Amino acid sequence: MCAAVAVPPELLASLNHPPPPGPAVAFTLRLAEALHRYGTPAHRLEGLMQRVSERLGLEGRFFSTPTSLFASFGPPEALRTSLIRVEPGDMDLERLTLLDVLADDVIQGRLTPAEGARKVEDILARPARYGPALQLLCWTLAGGAAARLFGGGLREMAVAALSSLLIGTLGELTQRQPTTARVLEPVAAILSSALAALAASFMGPLSVQVATLAGLIVLLPGLSLTVALNELATRHLISGTSRLTAAALVFLQLGFGVALGSRVSTLLPPPPLTPLPPVLPGWTQPVSLAVATFAVGVLFRARPRDWGWMAGACTFAFAGARLGALLLGAQLGAFVGALLLGIASNALARLRNRPSVITVVPGLMLLVPGSVGFRSLSSLLERDVVAGVDTAFSMLMVAVALVAGLLSANALVPSRKVL
Repeated sequence: MCAAVAVPPELLASLNHPPPPGPAVAFTLRLAEALHRYGTPAHRLEGLMQRVSERLGLEGRFFSTPTSLFASFGPPEALRTSLIRVEPGDMDLERLTLLDVLADDVIQGRLTPAEGARKVEDILARPARYGPALQLLCWTLAGGAAARLFGGGLREMAVAALSSLLIGTLGELTQRQPTTARVLEPVAAILSSALAALAASFMGPLSVQVATLAGLIVLLPGLSLTVALNELATRHLISGTSRLTAAALVFLQLGFGVALGSRVSTLLPPPPLTPLPPVLPGWTQPVSLAVATFAVGVLFRARPRDWGWMAGACTFAFAGARLGALLLGAQLGAFVGALLLGIASNALARLRNRPSVITVVPGLMLLVPGSVGFRSLSSLLERDVVAGVDTAFSMLMVAVALVAGLLSANALVPSRKVL
C-alpha cells in the first residue's frame, strides 16, 4: 500500500476554493482597465469595481495606481491576482458615461457578464466623436477664452489663441509617437513664451505672462494636482503621491520651457511706444466663460447632449468661486465654488442617473490652481524666492480648498453613482 501523501494546507485551500467564474472576472477586468484608461481616479475606480464584483458574486480586491491596476479574486488564502499595466490616457467623458451605463446593465441582469465584456470592447473601438479640425479649433478657443478670464485684452487673447493652436497641432502630430509626445510640455512652453515675447516686441505693450499662461492652459496640470490631493485625502496614498509627482514634473517642464523661450526677448528690439489698448467691456467675461465651456466639452470628449448641463455646472462653479472670494478671500473662495459644484453635480446625478463626473470635471477646470502653480514656478526661476514660495503655498491652499469642497458636497448630498 502506498503511504498517504500530506497535502500542504495552501494547496488544499486552493482546491477547496476553485477559481471564480471566468466571464464575471473577464468583464470586471476589462471594465476596470477601460475606466482606468480614460482618467478615472483611484478612489472612484476601486469603489466602482468593488460594487461590481459584489453584485456579480465575486470576492474581489482592487488596487489602482496611475500606471497599473491589481485585481485579486477569491478568499485571502486562495487569491487569483491579475496585474494590468495601463498607460494613462486622455479624459473621455462620453466613454466613461457609456461604461457606467454598461456596468449598471450587467449589475441589474439586463446583460450577462460575457455580453458585458464584448460591449466593453465595442465601446473602446468606437471612433472618436470629434475630428482633429474641431479639436484644434477648441484648443484655439480655450487659449483665447483663458486670456480673457485671466484679465487680458484683445492682444493677449490673439497671442494666446495662436499659441494654443500651434501647441494643439504639435499634440495631434506627436500623439502616436511616444518618444516625441514626452517632450510636448517643454517644447510647448518654449513656443508659447517665445511667441508672447515676439508679440510684445512688434505689437506693442501686452502682458507677456497672461499670453504665455493662457496659451498653455490646456497643458497645465491643475486638474491632476487636484485629483492627486483628492486621492491623498481619501487615503489612496500611493496613487495620490504618484500623481502629485507627475503634476510637479509637468510644472517643472513647463517652467524650463518658459525660461528658455523668454530668452528670445533679449535678442529683440524694445517694444514700440504705442498707447494702451482699451479695456474690454465686462460682458466679454461671461462670453469667454461660455466659449471655454464649449472648448472643454470637446477636448474632454463629452456628448453634445451633456453640454447644457456642463455649461450650468461651469457657471455655478465660476460664480460660486467669485462669491467665495468676496466672502473668504481669493484662496478659500475655491471652497465655495467646489462645494456648490459638488452639490449641484451630485443632485443632478441622482436625478438623471448619470455619473457626476460629467459636470464635476468641466467645472473643476475653471477652479483648478494650475495657473497659480505656473506663476509660482516663474517667480522661482526669476530668483524671487519669497514670491515663489508664497505663490506655491497659495496654489496648495486652493487645491486643498477644492478637495475639501468636493468632499463636503459628497457628505451633504451623496450621489447614487460611484463615478
